[in-house]
Amino acid sequence: MAKFKRILLKLSGESLMGEQGYGIDVKRLNDYATQIKEANDSGVQIAIVIGGGNIFRGLSGAGKGFDRVKGDQMGMCATVINSLALSSALGAVGVKSHVLTAIHMEPIGEFYNKWKAIEYLEKGEVVIFSCGTGSPYFTTDTGSSLRGIEIEADIMLKGTRVNGIYTADPEKDKTATKFDDITYDEIYTRGLKVMDLTATTMCKENNLPIYVFNMDVYGNLKKVLAGEPIGTYVHN
Repeated sequence: MAKFKRILLKLSGESLMGEQGYGIDVKRLNDYATQIKEANDSGVQIAIVIGGGNIFRGLSGAGKGFDRVKGDQMGMCATVINSLALSSALGAVGVKSHVLTAIHMEPIGEFYNKWKAIEYLEKGEVVIFSCGTGSPYFTTDTGSSLRGIEIEADIMLKGTRVNGIYTADPEKDKTATKFDDITYDEIYTRGLKVMDLTATTMCKENNLPIYVFNMDVYGNLKKVLAGEPIGTYVHN
């Protein structure tokens, strides 16, 4: 894998909890910011999408009696909180960033515009996309796929709690084996849950590769960008 010019980095909201079980762990947040700064300093253009599962998940809320649309809107607001936190952490280490929202939330963030996002990226500034797609019934994985395709990213780097894609959930099945690379068609055939079906299909149809890796291990982002095989490469 060659070094990339422009990436879409998908971060897990749950990972921001660290060991707390809820909310934002400051150490984990600062670790992310430091790694992103290092990548940005190397010349890589970085766009980011963060989930909101450390605060609220619309789908799980619907299971507890919340209206699904309102629940998803609450989840969108959770992604804004995480995006603002990351933007603040990046500012503290000297990286200029912009929070772009898929729904109008000025002055909290700028309303999303592809051309404005690319303009910031080409200046070497980090862009953080929040609110998913701006519509209910879509996950932040789908939001990541959409934004990655729109800004013409070379790849989506999906930072998770595990170091790639396995034949089964490695946290539940100790016999699960890891893929170094896998095609989208094989993901469908095996029924693997890398992302939701809409997000996966969008990446396949628009030829946006994905690299799944463990972002919670400090230094892994640098290793991925250097081409070290520490995760799973998903491609057509």
